[in-house]
Amino acid sequence: MGNGDTRVRGLAARAGGWSARHRWAAVGIWVLFVVLAMGLGSAAGRVDVKDSDQLKGETHTAAKIIEDAGIDEPASETVLIQAKDAGGKATDADFRAAVAAVMKAVEGTGKVTDVTSPYDTKTISKDGRSALVQFDMRGEADTAGERVEPVLKAVEGVQKEHGSLRIEEIGGASMMKTFDDAFGDDFEKAELSAVPVALGILLIAFGALVAALLPVLLAVSAIMATMGLMGIVSHVMPMSDTANSVMLLVGLAVGVDYCLFYLRREREERQAGRDAQTALRIAAATSGRAIIVSGVTVCVAMAGMLFTGLAEFEAMGLASLMVVAVAMVGSVTVLPALLSLLGERVEKGKIPFLHPESKLRRKRAAGNRESRFWTAVLKGVLAKPVVSVVVAAGALLAIAAPALGMKTQNLTLDQEFGDSLPIVQTYNRVNDAFPGGSEPAEVVVKAADINAPEVTGALADFKARAISSGASRGPVEIKLHDAQNLAFVYVPLVGGSDFDKAGQSLDKLRDEVRPATLGKVDGLEAPITGQVAGSKDFNDQLTGAVVPVFAFVVVFAFVLMLLSFRSLTVAITSIVLNLLSVGAAYGILVAVFQHGWGASLVGAEGVGAIITWLPLFLFVILFGLSMDYHVFVVSRIREARLRGRTTKDAIQHGVVTTAGVVTSAAVIMVAVFAIFGTLSMQSMKQMGVGLAAAVLIDATIIRGVLLPAVMALLGERNWYLPKWLNRLPDLTHDETADAVAAPAARDDEGERVRV
Repeated sequence: MGNGDTRVRGLAARAGGWSARHRWAAVGIWVLFVVLAMGLGSAAGRVDVKDSDQLKGETHTAAKIIEDAGIDEPASETVLIQAKDAGGKATDADFRAAVAAVMKAVEGTGKVTDVTSPYDTKTISKDGRSALVQFDMRGEADTAGERVEPVLKAVEGVQKEHGSLRIEEIGGASMMKTFDDAFGDDFEKAELSAVPVALGILLIAFGALVAALLPVLLAVSAIMATMGLMGIVSHVMPMSDTANSVMLLVGLAVGVDYCLFYLRREREERQAGRDAQTALRIAAATSGRAIIVSGVTVCVAMAGMLFTGLAEFEAMGLASLMVVAVAMVGSVTVLPALLSLLGERVEKGKIPFLHPESKLRRKRAAGNRESRFWTAVLKGVLAKPVVSVVVAAGALLAIAAPALGMKTQNLTLDQEFGDSLPIVQTYNRVNDAFPGGSEPAEVVVKAADINAPEVTGALADFKARAISSGASRGPVEIKLHDAQNLAFVYVPLVGGSDFDKAGQSLDKLRDEVRPATLGKVDGLEAPITGQVAGSKDFNDQLTGAVVPVFAFVVVFAFVLMLLSFRSLTVAITSIVLNLLSVGAAYGILVAVFQHGWGASLVGAEGVGAIITWLPLFLFVILFGLSMDYHVFVVSRIREARLRGRTTKDAIQHGVVTTAGVVTSAAVIMVAVFAIFGTLSMQSMKQMGVGLAAAVLIDATIIRGVLLPAVMALLGERNWYLPKWLNRLPDLTHDETADAVAAPAARDDEGERVRV
């Protein structure tokens, strides 16, 4: 293949060489793998995470009791009937008529059961202006959102007949429908936008349609294969819709990036005068290796999510890990096969006004591969590395500072969607009239005999003390399930949608009211669940998972960098720089979404908190993805050092020659992530802004300023490896591009530089 048949050490080089020699076989195997994965996954079906497995603690215990009892809790709905005028009361004749009309209308749909009147349940506000008609949806709660539409229309019909009153529906099913519609619309928008955006940027980067299509097609095929694998794996570890969405996001980002790294190196070598086969061999041994090191590091980072003990995180981690692994394998196998098949045809579909080609331009390309902008930046950075480190690190630490006051919580409906949706306004009105009524705490009481006198007495005491303690203003509702010896107690929490105040009310129930009442009955279980309890339990469990996940990701990333570059210094600086970029991303998130600085630019006014799952998720994702650029740039610096350049020259060469591909890759990632920042859901905005900001910082300040400045200060100490670590496995490829292209020249060059 090319200039001699030389065996090159390194998995990536061997994989690329085999694929190029057996190109049809490599393409066929890849296509077969994708088709089989999709087919088997479709046949197996996907098993999703159960509610009882979502969390540990009391929330898990309550869900498990309900599941073991075989009770399918219905989705509860509420219709708020409220006088628009201050003088209107629930005792008025037209108000009573509206209540009766609502009850008749919802019952008439045949979709509901257990319709209750506010005059029977005493669900009338203290000011007498508001009342609640309550009922349950028939069928499974998980799919109630799909059946609630006729009920919503029936309530709308009653509203039209009673203009002096406000008649609005809210509840588990209607919120589920709102959430699903918004979630579906958001992700449809994101998915439809992401691929064209990535393709457009690649067209600008390559100036040729075929070259631009290759990364997108391989990324999409990797995503399709992973979707099939998720179905198979879900029978061992359940998956979820969220895991699927994260997999799409990560798969497109890394899939395009890996192919971009490989393809740009192959084109660069051809522009330098190499023949196509030699250029492919060099790309396999250099960029291919960087892809494997980066991919393995990203996989290790994603595996950190498996240590959280949270089913949703475990699903996201495993799905992300799989798509990165599939994209990595595809990039070092089927991509070189396709490049070998296409040859010069990879330049087909040139866009003249982007990259006009001529013989003269081809000749100049070899000498103009270095970015003029980054050459100018690097000149200043390398001339004054101390100043560069102080300024860049100081700026990043200042950006990260707001993260010290980070507040996390599960976002309420009004925080998630703002006031743009009618149901959010209903949600706020219900909470104003009946604090905590839209998100009551639920006490699941299990006893040997739920109707035993001591149990019924304890339930009555609990109900009374919940109000007298100040944890609830009532009404407290009790539903008995005699056959299963269970009771469900619904307690509206003082604080309502304010999770801090509602959390204090929950603590009173758990720590004071329950022990003094239900806790005195031997053998009785009474875990407290609900949205506020779920948020608290999630936070507690996530807090406990931070240290093991952090330690796992950092330690394994450190070990991988140490083995891949055989430098203690490179491994340490890699970790420190990555932590700086993650910290800066946290600071931006807190500044925008918690403090509201510049929130209007992304439509995030009034959120006031970061969604609970995001900080740990961002740490794992960003720590993995930032290794893409780091490994790629440092590999190029090391390669230049192996050729005999001084460390300073190697830094200059490595950074400026990779600037084009790193910039293109970063622009694609930032553009794809920024799409999520435009979506209506605040959780998706936060994820998109956090990821986009971190990647932008990582590709500019970190890789363009801090990395070269730190390496310039360290000099030859960049390649320091203590003697006692020499026995570690050597995962370096130890081949420079020149050695791969013309191995016979090595004898003339004498002893190679070892780094």
